[in-house]
Amino acid sequence: MEFPEGKHFAFSILDDTDDSTVENAKPIYDLLYDLGFKTTKTVWATDCPEGSPLFFAGQTLQNQDYLQFVHILGQRGFELAWHGATMESSKRARTIKALEFFHSEFGYFPTVHCNHGHNLENIYWGINRYRNQLFRQLIRLVSNRKEQFSGEQESSPYFWGDLCKQHIRFVRNFTFSELDMLKCDPCMPYHLDDRPYVNYWFSTTDAPDVTRFNDLLNRSRLDQLSNDGGVCIISTHLGKGFVRNGEVNKGVRSTLEYLSTLGGWYVPVSDILELLLKETSNGKISRLGQFGMEWRHLVDHARERIKR
Repeated sequence: MEFPEGKHFAFSILDDTDDSTVENAKPIYDLLYDLGFKTTKTVWATDCPEGSPLFFAGQTLQNQDYLQFVHILGQRGFELAWHGATMESSKRARTIKALEFFHSEFGYFPTVHCNHGHNLENIYWGINRYRNQLFRQLIRLVSNRKEQFSGEQESSPYFWGDLCKQHIRFVRNFTFSELDMLKCDPCMPYHLDDRPYVNYWFSTTDAPDVTRFNDLLNRSRLDQLSNDGGVCIISTHLGKGFVRNGEVNKGVRSTLEYLSTLGGWYVPVSDILELLLKETSNGKISRLGQFGMEWRHLVDHARERIKR
């Protein structure tokens, strides 16, 4: 890969908005901005009046202080992305309302989407993430979750596939413990003809909280990423332990300060994906390539579960 501005590797953060508030997000975003990182933050556009037992702590764009904070992020060059209409399942009407609100506030529709938790409007989710029938059966056997995700099913009240195709360019699918996504998903972003409502899929590194983030982004692995000329998009939740009492976690601060000295291309997720689409992937993946990636994901997921 050849990166813009003579940079020799790429790095970005994809921040799922779970638990995110002005209080716990502003300090980490101020640090990212000061160090020269422009990353991607998902948002929820509408409130969840029915309540959420797991995600009640996160703020939405209906909170005026949070909305103002997110506007400032956009003005600073951070990318704003989609994590569903809100923190719990949304039928089509709420998704339409939320997308329209997003557009009215920012003047554009989101480019990047990440399915959230167990929201029923998640698109091609659950076992439908996999094309291989054997893998789908295996997941069905070991999973104790029975949700019927149906964002792509036209007969479902949760259908929004047409809106996804119309407005969203990139949708996250698989996540791995590897930093360099060119080793796990060398064809990303790619299109699947049998998943017509998603324009392009991509993969990321998985770091659900601050502890995992610090473990994965140790200096030796960052040096390897730099030396290999790799691409790291790391999915995390910056609202989960990255800031305590207004202070950024010391390990995170040290990691980001070191990373900023390595001369990477530190841009939003969609900038990286557009470059990959132009230079390496052409949006295509073979059946064999898809099989290999799905197998790597299953093995990687099993290893992480064993570690826990």
